[in-house]
Amino acid sequence: MQLYYKPGACSLASHILLRETEERFELVKVDTESGQTESGDAYRDVNARGYVPALRLGSGDVLTESLSILQYIADQAPHTALAPTAGTVKRARLEEVLSFLASEVHKAFSPFFSGVTLGEPGAEPHEAKLRNRLGLLAGFMTDGRPYLLGEQYSLADAYAFTVLNWAGFIGLNLADWPALAGLHGRVSERPAVQAALKAEGLVQ
Repeated sequence: MQLYYKPGACSLASHILLRETEERFELVKVDTESGQTESGDAYRDVNARGYVPALRLGSGDVLTESLSILQYIADQAPHTALAPTAGTVKRARLEEVLSFLASEVHKAFSPFFSGVTLGEPGAEPHEAKLRNRLGLLAGFMTDGRPYLLGEQYSLADAYAFTVLNWAGFIGLNLADWPALAGLHGRVSERPAVQAALKAEGLVQ
């Protein structure tokens, strides 16, 4: 398989999961500004929408969109328990959390990668929305659970780690949400996460 990625982008979650499942894969770095892969190929020939991630399977099929890719990877390795069994309430809970992460939390970070700077004039409504969504995400963990679905680490935590990691890039302190800071810290210690971060040049 080939994972098309941009360092630190949402593709990091798929990268982490591939390492968690010990799948064999190749990383293909994408410059989304120029629209080219590191070898100079046109990325829109892989994903017409031009953003990451994309996952080319051994069959030649190409999957796009994070939620689709994450669940596909997890379902290929059921022994890892990264995703509950399809058709169960637990799987529906996973999809509930994933939907909130993608449509609310991920989206709330977007302005800060499109010209808005935290703390500068005009940023206030965007910061307020982001803080609200992070508070709601922390609400999934009000019972003291270590991970978003409970005691078991899942693909939702890999995705949440990726999104929460952006707080550091924009200068937002996760300490305001202890449950999320704890989640980020726990996930960051996983060997697969450290390996993915190093491979993308995000840590030494």
